[in-house]
Amino acid sequence: MRLSKIPDFFRPPKPWFFFVNGLIAVFIGVFAYLFYVSKAWSYLSDDPTTCINCHVMAPQFATWQHSAHRLTTTCNDCHVPQDNIFNTYFFKAKDGLRHATIFTMRGEPQVIFIKEDGIKVVQENCKRCHTQLNENVGTLTVSLENSRHGAGKLCWECHREVPHGRVRSLSATPATLVPVPDSPVPDWLKNLRSKETN
Repeated sequence: MRLSKIPDFFRPPKPWFFFVNGLIAVFIGVFAYLFYVSKAWSYLSDDPTTCINCHVMAPQFATWQHSAHRLTTTCNDCHVPQDNIFNTYFFKAKDGLRHATIFTMRGEPQVIFIKEDGIKVVQENCKRCHTQLNENVGTLTVSLENSRHGAGKLCWECHREVPHGRVRSLSATPATLVPVPDSPVPDWLKNLRSKETN
């Protein structure tokens, strides 16, 4: 097959041409709308307010914001691998899709617990940031696997209050003040609606 024939291969038959192109346009429109509403581009940044795009993360944001870690770290510094850029963005994409799916399907738990992959990442990042301290007390070799076999403890087993505290449910921080995400509704549409009601 020659290269010039490839577009013809994918072109729908004439009776189906408008229907197929209309369907493609609808899918592109829905994808663009979901991309805009979910603020998908914000997940490429290190801005901690991105984590509260979903309201269920408000307690985690508030407890981090009132900890000493807010001065030197963002959410990604602890919760995303920092060994190389490919691993960083692969983990962010994988974890972000899982979070988005759970939140969209309304399956989020009242109390959020870190998953096994997250435990490994946070432990490695604790050791990475506090290398000198860990060298002094001999904890650089502690990992999730080692701690399961009694060869050391994970960092937060002793440092329980760092940085989120012990209780992190939605009901534990009911009056928490966190930045409210901007509305995804464009201003022109809000203005149009307010004109209709007047």
